[in-house]
Amino acid sequence: MAQELIHVYLMPGMAANPLIFEYIKLPENQFKIHWLEWEIPLVNESLQDYAKRMCLKVTHKQPVLLGVSFGGLLVQEMSKFLDLRKLILVSTVKTKHEIPRRLQLVAKTKAYKILPTQLLGNVKLLAKYAFGETLNKRAELYQKYLSVSNKTYLDWAIREMVCWKQETAIPNCVHIHGEQDAVFPVSNLSNYISIPKGTHIMIIYKYKWFNENLPKIILG
Repeated sequence: MAQELIHVYLMPGMAANPLIFEYIKLPENQFKIHWLEWEIPLVNESLQDYAKRMCLKVTHKQPVLLGVSFGGLLVQEMSKFLDLRKLILVSTVKTKHEIPRRLQLVAKTKAYKILPTQLLGNVKLLAKYAFGETLNKRAELYQKYLSVSNKTYLDWAIREMVCWKQETAIPNCVHIHGEQDAVFPVSNLSNYISIPKGTHIMIIYKYKWFNENLPKIILG
């Protein structure tokens, strides 16, 4: 009798498309990977209501949800409406208390309302917001991986990220984080798997680590 596959849904980070997962490969006799992607939010839609809508894209029982960065916040909200096998968070935060002070200040002062998101069609500027870096030599990579530059989406995503209200971490979630993450510094975090030399976009550059370790994490 054939082994039943474990379905693994992958959610990219803010403004990113699912190509950030192009190098993530899991044993095909055990796992089936599904890519999720961002949709434009409805007017005044909360992250919680958006998460409910995204849950409709998860069509298998007891799946694994993995989210990167802002996508990590989204899958945590989605997990509140789904029966998951495993919730895996990458390069993100588990509560509002892990959000860096500079972003908490943006929320407190409501400065997100005046951010020039209409300029984020510029891929270098978008990379600064989404990936935390703006290196010219990576411009082509940014062009490839960052494709969601819609102003409605970006206004919504930045607001929902900095204003996230989660007080306590979701039990039994697995948090994987890079030591050199510039967006969410490890100094603010607790209870995570540390990846040496990992940056905020380590899902792209540290894919070998993920390919080797995700099966053990999912099955563990």
